[in-house]
Amino acid sequence: MNLKKIFLLVFPIFLFENISAHCPLCTVGAGAAAAGAVWLGISKVVVALFIGAFAMSMGMWFARVIEKRKIFIPFQNFIIIVGVFLLTVLPLIPIIKSLGPLYIPFIGEYGVTYALDYSLVSSLFGGLIVFFSPKINKKIKDKTGKSISYQGIFITFSLLIIASLLIQFVIV
Repeated sequence: MNLKKIFLLVFPIFLFENISAHCPLCTVGAGAAAAGAVWLGISKVVVALFIGAFAMSMGMWFARVIEKRKIFIPFQNFIIIVGVFLLTVLPLIPIIKSLGPLYIPFIGEYGVTYALDYSLVSSLFGGLIVFFSPKINKKIKDKTGKSISYQGIFITFSLLIIASLLIQFVIV
């Protein structure tokens, strides 16, 4: 591997001819939107669901951008997606933190209770929804043989809205 490829792997920002402050700006914007949503009365756990969905979509998008540049290291898509997800969600956790109990009755004589960050679990769930939505969309296309306009976006947002309504009004 030559020095240029090593440099581009270490500093991938130099891959782009036209650079805009998309990732940091969106992360700050998502944080501001999260704080505003919590201020308006939306559950922090629901906000975390959408933050996780946003982070996963950013990670998947960034992995595709790097892949198009024909730079390849083992497990690069996984590393990029997880890295972008963690670098987006973890800085926002102090804003959306929601701790609660997780009771496991079958461990020990009286059961065990652990402290669980509901927001972190919710952001992981939002990320999983975004990750699996294209696969669901493809299965629907394969099964029916056709698709409607913006079907992928419709599936993703429908799943996120259903999950957020369940979290806001039933679970939390």
